[in-house]
Amino acid sequence: MESRVLEGKGFQVRRYHGSDRDSVRALCCETGFLGNAIDPVFEDREIFADFLTDYYLKHEPDSAFVVTRESSLQGYLLGSRYPLRHQFHSLFQNFIYGGKILRRYFGYGPESREYIHWLISRAWREVPAAPRAIGHFHINLLPAAKSVVVCRQLLETYLNHLYNHGVKRVHAQMVTFDGRRGSKLFERYGFKVMNQSEITKYRRFTVQPVYLCTIVKNLEKQKQSGRLLYPLR
Repeated sequence: MESRVLEGKGFQVRRYHGSDRDSVRALCCETGFLGNAIDPVFEDREIFADFLTDYYLKHEPDSAFVVTRESSLQGYLLGSRYPLRHQFHSLFQNFIYGGKILRRYFGYGPESREYIHWLISRAWREVPAAPRAIGHFHINLLPAAKSVVVCRQLLETYLNHLYNHGVKRVHAQMVTFDGRRGSKLFERYGFKVMNQSEITKYRRFTVQPVYLCTIVKNLEKQKQSGRLLYPLR
């Protein structure tokens, strides 16, 4: 895939390179708290970035894509077309990172400890169900890159990548709050909302309820219409 310059924006969508690793991890932490830095919620950036990016960057870098502007990384999409491989890795990493967190627990501040308590006691109940046998992705963009043009090109690039490798369905889980990052944009692209659940770990930081919703898309059905994304309306 060649880099594609988005007209009038100065952004490029291209494949992930190994040299992008540190920038992807930094952006993950800078936007991990409802678009802001994760530090007020969880102070251990190393573990936070490991947990959210390690599998994709190490084991499926060919399914990772980035958005740049003037050589600066402005966003990324991390995806997987091997769901069983991802699930096995997640189970394994829970033990590895869980051990690290336990060893560092008493060095964390109260907010980080509260976050750990939520992970242990509530996270598994609050995260909504998602299909286990299909592809998936995570998308993260800095504010300057959050435009319909950039999001559309990033998604279209990834969905074509999946379809060309025989993946016929895909899902993602998106955070929605205060009317932002809602599922409406993705519904315009042919995704269907499967379910959603409130994530309580944010209640002490915002009066607005924060939800995690699962969205699903059938690529094979939509490819028959000639496009993997519905036309903009």
